Amino acid sequence: MRTRLPQVAALLLGCTLLAAPSPSVGGGRDDPRRPGVSEDSRVPQTSDGIRGEIAAPQPAPSLRRATRELAPPVSWRVAPGITYSRWDQLDARGPVRAHLLTVNPKVRGVNLGYGSPGAVRRTDEVSDILARHDAVAGVNGDFFDIGDTGAPLGIGRSRLRGLLHGPRSGWNSAFFLDAKGRPDIGPLTPALVVAHRPRLVITNVNSPSVQPDGIGLYTSKWGRTSGYRVTDGVRNGVRMVRVVKRRVVEVSTRLPVDTPVRGQLLIGRGAGAERLAALRPGSWVTVRGGIAEAPQMAITGNRFLVRDGVIDVVDDRELHPRTAVGIDRDTGEVLLLVIDGRQDFSRGHTMVELAELMIELGADEALNLDGGGSTTMVAPGRRGAVGVRNSPSDGAQRQVANAIEVTYTRPRRP
Repeated sequence: MRTRLPQVAALLLGCTLLAAPSPSVGGGRDDPRRPGVSEDSRVPQTSDGIRGEIAAPQPAPSLRRATRELAPPVSWRVAPGITYSRWDQLDARGPVRAHLLTVNPKVRGVNLGYGSPGAVRRTDEVSDILARHDAVAGVNGDFFDIGDTGAPLGIGRSRLRGLLHGPRSGWNSAFFLDAKGRPDIGPLTPALVVAHRPRLVITNVNSPSVQPDGIGLYTSKWGRTSGYRVTDGVRNGVRMVRVVKRRVVEVSTRLPVDTPVRGQLLIGRGAGAERLAALRPGSWVTVRGGIAEAPQMAITGNRFLVRDGVIDVVDDRELHPRTAVGIDRDTGEVLLLVIDGRQDFSRGHTMVELAELMIELGADEALNLDGGGSTTMVAPGRRGAVGVRNSPSDGAQRQVANAIEVTYTRPRRP
């Protein structure tokens, strides 16, 4: 869009980051659709499930402009095309500290990727996830099954390993690189089918749980088997079919626990289990498909914050640490934003505030990633030492399911 650090410093110092809501913002204060805390109680705001502090009602527009700096903004180059910035501000709701990575993927050697701890159901600290691929910077990624399997709730695809996990529907709001490597934000659609068996629709791939009446596919990328965790503890009406080299080698109504996934496991619940009953040992099974939009990499969040320059969220009361990713269509730059929270020096942001700030920073599209204690940004300091740049609200890095990683490889001289 129109602003970027250092140009945006004038906005930060000039007190207009939290401008009053415009008519384009969905769910204004008098909008009957606007709930008191969150726009959809079924959609978690953070993986930890902790209810955020409820912010005071929005001040009048004249007071909302009474934002002032607490410390001068600081900024330095991480690598060519990659910049880190930090600033503190204070308004009527309290102090806020923000951290921003500005990434220009058009610069030679700069790449954005899906950061993984290894197995889908494994978790690790963001700094260790990034170190696996020698990333220079990054932030935490998708929401995940924090109390059980540890697996991400949404879609994940890496360039090297292909589709890692994802539901067919229900958690598909994504940041991705399209088939040509261009950054984009929008819905994605995993579509896996069993060849010549149209009744066997795959509803989940390496997901924390199989949808009721659905069929989940689990591969070696998942890690060790999780037993009935993937059926939400349900033991009746469950069926497992093991496929090795496209042939069924095992059929069972019991789910294995803590064993390596050899071949492919099809796990059905309810009607899905009934459909799997058509398969017998020796049956041929070929699973085909992937993500319909064919992205090079993808990672999901729970909410689009901004779509085509317009705020797409309505919750302006629940405060949390936040992580978000945005795209400036004018420059092609990707914005990775972290807001500290649950601490005296930084109260966190509501979803509306996060969307407003993304727009002020220039984002035409933005996606909310996991927040709360998961919110983490890793980048080099001024002297080059890579470390956690923000202040995670747990007091230390939380182990999370994945990350958006930023790598830089010095181009060879022609």
